[in-house]
Amino acid sequence: MVRHRASPCASSSTAILADFVINVSVNRQNKYYISMVSGGTIGLAVGVAGAGALLGAALPVPAYRLSVEWKTPPRADCAGCGAEFPAGVAGWLRPGSRCRTCRARRGPAATLLAGVTAVAAAGLVLRFGPVADLVPFLLLVPLGCLLAAIDLACLRLPEQLVLPAIGVSVLAFAGVAAGTGAWGALLRAVLAGLTLGVTYLVLALLPGGQLGGGDVTLAWLGWPLVLMGGVLPFLVNAPFAVALLVARRAARRTDLPFGPAMLAGAYLTVVGPAAIAALLAS
Repeated sequence: MVRHRASPCASSSTAILADFVINVSVNRQNKYYISMVSGGTIGLAVGVAGAGALLGAALPVPAYRLSVEWKTPPRADCAGCGAEFPAGVAGWLRPGSRCRTCRARRGPAATLLAGVTAVAAAGLVLRFGPVADLVPFLLLVPLGCLLAAIDLACLRLPEQLVLPAIGVSVLAFAGVAAGTGAWGALLRAVLAGLTLGVTYLVLALLPGGQLGGGDVTLAWLGWPLVLMGGVLPFLVNAPFAVALLVARRAARRTDLPFGPAMLAGAYLTVVGPAAIAALLAS
């Protein structure tokens, strides 16, 4: 029921990145921080949420321009009035989702992306607190929101976003490992990423497989929670698939986006257990 058009090569890469990220979080943060939130951490969460909202509000334009078929160049103009996007950064990042010429909305609603990015970023601050590990995770929040928006629009996870993100994320976490001495966590994260990445790649390449290449690169898990992170995306996606089938808006062979479910499952794997532990302790 779920198939994407991104290349399996690019896809397996993000799975490695994703697994690596969650494994670092588990190995570096053995104690759940949410139960020990301080006033300073709450203030930091509010500030990060504000910054996330501003960044999220600027994501609709790149989401619109990159929501194209595989191997198709990004959109260069508005589909309605034909107005071309400006060259450089101004043509990619600006607040809002409406064309400046015809005022038609292009891409997802800016308020929606701003809200999701803000909440996700604040949740990570409450999960980790003011530690070095937090920074690479926060860098991945706007990327995840952008990928989810693109996948919902065109069933695709662009390699031009996924592949560079892998290198940047690995370097960022390597920097954290260098500063904290957590080389063991880094190694376990890389191995976990490779393991789950290969698993998703096999699922994508099987005859009749329902995962596409882009999905393979979004498995955000590590050894301690690899099973939870591997199963959660399917549990998250299942209710939506069933609802579409019941409403007759999809058939058994209809292609559905799976990237958002993988991202949601990854986020819940990182933040969820800490939140549950904090609630039980209160």
